[in-house]
Amino acid sequence: MIESDGAHRDSARSTGAERATTVQLSTEHGVFRAVGYWDHNRRDEQIALVYGDIEGDDALTRVHSECLTGDTFGSNHCECGDQLSAALRAIVGEGRGVLIYLRGHEGRGIGLLAKLRAMQLQAEGLDTVEANIALGLPVDARNYQVAAEILHDLGVRSVRLLSNNPRKREALLQHGIKVTEQVPLLTEPREENLVYLRTKRERLGHHLPHLDGGVDQM
Repeated sequence: MIESDGAHRDSARSTGAERATTVQLSTEHGVFRAVGYWDHNRRDEQIALVYGDIEGDDALTRVHSECLTGDTFGSNHCECGDQLSAALRAIVGEGRGVLIYLRGHEGRGIGLLAKLRAMQLQAEGLDTVEANIALGLPVDARNYQVAAEILHDLGVRSVRLLSNNPRKREALLQHGIKVTEQVPLLTEPREENLVYLRTKRERLGHHLPHLDGGVDQM
């Protein structure tokens, strides 16, 4: 069971993630405990959606990077919205797990406006890596320290990580979270995002074996 918010504040404050509040959140996927955090390092707010008893080992875990265009507006340019829904369904199906929604990760950490500019460059023929570089920005500026701090605060010792990105696994390991398994989170590609997904596989190392057949083979 998760302890009361006050029991964690002193220890969490020293790590940068301070638990602020916990509330029951009913969603189309199931009823979660929404645990809100203040991220002292980034000066931002963060949230974890907890389902069932996750303390201990092997909690099914999704560390989801904020994507306004995909998560909220349903953009077909990326697979983020589909992955968010699929992860919540998987966690509920598992009976226990946690999704950490990381604010400040828009556009792999470059921000919303820069991401929109990068999308325009992609429409003109650059891939997602080339677009960031053309703007003079990092290819991936995300930091996962606060995600590890939240998992520590929630009592999670090890995770089964819902992700196709090996860098997320490496980042959690670096911050003291054991990853016992990396669970694929594959979504059906669309014509609009197939090139984007292939770039993620070929240039960023994402494990996306289902792209080999293209859209027509799915």
